Amino acid sequence: MLLGPGDDAAVLRAPDGRVVVSTDLLIEGRHFRRDWSSGYDIGRKAAAQNLSDIVAMGAQPTALVVGLGLPGDASADWLDALTDGLADECALVGASVAGGDIARSDTVVLGVTALGDLAGRAPVTRSGARPGDVVAVAGRLGYAAAGLALLSSGVAGPEEFAAAHRRPVPPYACGPEAAALGATAMLDVSDGLVQDLGHVAAAAGVRIIVDPATLPVPPAMAALAADLGADVLEWVLTGGEDHALAATFPPEVSLPPAWRVIGQVAEAAGTGGAVVEVPGRAEAPGGWDHFRG
Repeated sequence: MLLGPGDDAAVLRAPDGRVVVSTDLLIEGRHFRRDWSSGYDIGRKAAAQNLSDIVAMGAQPTALVVGLGLPGDASADWLDALTDGLADECALVGASVAGGDIARSDTVVLGVTALGDLAGRAPVTRSGARPGDVVAVAGRLGYAAAGLALLSSGVAGPEEFAAAHRRPVPPYACGPEAAALGATAMLDVSDGLVQDLGHVAAAAGVRIIVDPATLPVPPAMAALAADLGADVLEWVLTGGEDHALAATFPPEVSLPPAWRVIGQVAEAAGTGGAVVEVPGRAEAPGGWDHFRG
């Protein structure tokens, strides 16, 4: 950042000559609740879900700009905590909050735009997956969904899952790492593993087969699902907001420990077939859709 907040616009250096841009909207009552999450938590979450989109392209995040709608009952301390959360999450990847705007609104609304730099690499898109590639994930799956179910139930349970709903932990370093390893496709898992892998399959014209036996299910998550009468694999397969990374790689690539192989890419099965298959499941599970009834 060459010129930060204080003028009409910030000035950023773009050493690669290209700028990676992503934006996300967070609305109180849909993406977070102030009775469940502190201002600091919300700031961390708002930054994380945008920074994760940048690393999913294989880029290095550089800056955020933030538009904020704020009710009159929000205190100065709450706003300070929110801005601290944004700044602290950015610090994890060496990025900065370059500026933004604020207005009064009935509920808290955050519009965050993230910027990044490719450092000379080609972007890793969703459309590059090829039959024969392996499918791998880095980061946590199902934690935020487990936390949402726990908080919604009102019962006591493992704090690690409630914390995961309030504040995701994306595997930031794994995005540029995957690009350097030759990932053929990659994306941020924000709406559920199966739904997001469906975007890769559709963009590349392939079929993706996920082996449920390879999916990591912590014993504490399985126990919580049993207590709540939930299907733990449903959390892992369809739960969003953990912001793990899913990528496809040529089969000969030796993956570092942070990446777990969970499936493979196959030839498309023709029109009408599921583009993502999970053997042993009665139907291909979905994920989060803002406009699904």
